Amino acid sequence: MKKFWCLVLLFSFYISLLPSYAADSINKVISKSGIDKSAVSISVKDIKNGKTVYSLHQDRLINPASTQKLITLAASLDTLGYDYRFLTLLYKSTNNDLYLKLGADPYLTSSDLKSMMQKAKSKNITEPKNIYIDDYILDSVTWGEGWQWDDDLNPLMPKFGPYNLDRNLIKVIVSPTTLNSPANVYPEVFYPLTFMNLVTTGKENDINISHNTTIANNVLQVEGSVAKLTGITIPVSNIKRYFRLRLEDAVRNADILFYGTITQKKLPEKNVYLVAQTEHPIKDAAKDILQKSDNMIAETVFKLAGGKFKNNTGSISSALEMFNAFCGKNNLKAEDVKLVDGSGVSKNNLMSADFMTSFLVAEAKQSNFETYKSLMASPGTGTLEDRMLYFRDNLKAKTGTLTDVSAIAGYIKTQRGHEYAFDIMINDHKSSPADKKMLEEYILRSVFVNY
Repeated sequence: MKKFWCLVLLFSFYISLLPSYAADSINKVISKSGIDKSAVSISVKDIKNGKTVYSLHQDRLINPASTQKLITLAASLDTLGYDYRFLTLLYKSTNNDLYLKLGADPYLTSSDLKSMMQKAKSKNITEPKNIYIDDYILDSVTWGEGWQWDDDLNPLMPKFGPYNLDRNLIKVIVSPTTLNSPANVYPEVFYPLTFMNLVTTGKENDINISHNTTIANNVLQVEGSVAKLTGITIPVSNIKRYFRLRLEDAVRNADILFYGTITQKKLPEKNVYLVAQTEHPIKDAAKDILQKSDNMIAETVFKLAGGKFKNNTGSISSALEMFNAFCGKNNLKAEDVKLVDGSGVSKNNLMSADFMTSFLVAEAKQSNFETYKSLMASPGTGTLEDRMLYFRDNLKAKTGTLTDVSAIAGYIKTQRGHEYAFDIMINDHKSSPADKKMLEEYILRSVFVNY
């Protein structure tokens, strides 16, 4: 019997040492990384009871980068519903007017517009008096607060709004002519762009597009050399103008006779009937937000949720009001976080690791938790395509990267079968992005093995 109780005491003593040993293992990983410990913020919480099992500078406010999408999407889905659909609707009035009611659908394409107009033609709508666009679903602000002006040619940073179409991107074609002669530069579809063409036909492709502000803000300088036909994707500078041009193309393509001007007007409540519609499910958007970190879709969904919450036109202010209400409903301190957009792109966003893990613990108590978690990237998919392969099916996470900032947050199931919410944010200008990401992985390995 003495041996039995000795073994029990030894086991109890061992168990009591585990938290300290596990914490020491993480601290050693950080020390060996060469990254200043003061630049690292970590919070790890048990999703069953919310207890913090490890923390480091967890109350410090840091830019969360795209991990912010975890919280803005969760609040948006709570408001919109997991069965929400982006709808673009074409109506005809008894006065023979066409109304296109926009849904800010981030998946809407020019082909969709053509199909809708073909549907109208098949219903003998051939000479409408007027064509109106109801764009009141979102406001006209197409760029986020604090977004960098020199990012406006980055295809990962397109504008967003009610006029979302073709992902709000356009392709610039650069085609060779004869060796050492100027190349041809033109947009793939008609859209007013002004180029300073400095591209020469050569033996290799090396093309760069930038703004030439010494001439005018809207001049695109294309320079370098081109050997074969090349398409370079850039964001559309004016999404409303681009949309109207593609709508005019769709009208002509359907042989609908209309020679007037397409204008804005709210859809009447009476004397209209549905002609055609295009729809896409929000679950596709949720996956693209959390797995591919799509900024345009994240911003659109956040504003749409704000609009539904206020039963009005969606805006960042209504979205933030919606988010604060969601936090209040889940006993989360919204005053401990500063949001200015839905995607985490702006460096004006601030969050603590403690807030993130508290939010993730609260999500774990929701009835749709498993669905929400399934939307995140697993090792080998999305932004984790070449990362975290060590964990296989034991990790669901969202990454975030900005200049000097690397972050990852989500859920991890350890070797002992415990599941934790975690957040790691590294804000360090001295280390490379690769070094930051490597440290994130080794911190999570230590959590996986020792907790």
